Amino acid sequence: MKHINNKKPSRFYQFISATGAVLILIGFIGYSINKIGLELDFSTLLQYKERLGQGFLMTLVIASASLVMSLIIGALTALGQHSKILVINYLCKIYVQIIRGTPLLVQIYFFYYVIGTAWGIDNRYMAGIIILSLFEGAYISEIIRGGLESIDAQQYEIAKAIGLTPYKTLKIVTLPLLMKRILPALTGQFASIIKDSSLLSVIAVIELTQTTQEISAENFRMFENYLFLGLLYFILTFAISILSSWLERSYKVENRT
Repeated sequence: MKHINNKKPSRFYQFISATGAVLILIGFIGYSINKIGLELDFSTLLQYKERLGQGFLMTLVIASASLVMSLIIGALTALGQHSKILVINYLCKIYVQIIRGTPLLVQIYFFYYVIGTAWGIDNRYMAGIIILSLFEGAYISEIIRGGLESIDAQQYEIAKAIGLTPYKTLKIVTLPLLMKRILPALTGQFASIIKDSSLLSVIAVIELTQTTQEISAENFRMFENYLFLGLLYFILTFAISILSSWLERSYKVENRT
């Protein structure tokens, strides 16, 4: 039987390979830009650094607030889907199906111009945070629901056998096991919130994408502006991806011990 070598590549080899892949990608993009004769000048962005900084900060604020609200919505919805009260159970399930089955762009227009108008929500930033929270909450609900269902029922039987109260069972058994299972996925969902927040520009929320659109209307350097915009989003999401990978590795290590 042929021996299979499962030895992990050295860090140096991984670094060289990753560098090579990045250089290939940069070379391909650079060649494509040069082939169409496009001359890029990013120096024009310097005069807009304050506005870009404010847009960048606003994106972080919106994403962070939406993360907190979507966690609350997702947790309540996940619990609601396990409710024995059928009205609550079906309401939560219908909410998840509708949100996950329709585009975010459609939801933004509908909630802002219909629901928001009906309920007097005229602050675009607050409306944007609520809309994004409702959208992401449906996905987080499924993450939490899957995490809850993955917990072995034997864990609860053991907790009951040693006399733990429902509160102590939640604190000692459910929450630690649940967080280990869903934390990496929740971290990845935060990256999605950051990217999805760009669509709030359609209701004139002055975040990073809307700021870039306004700058493009002034300096007419669309390619430079949007390439830089993509770089900023990549920096944010890549940092979160690294954090997510670290959490996944930590979870695997803890699972083995």
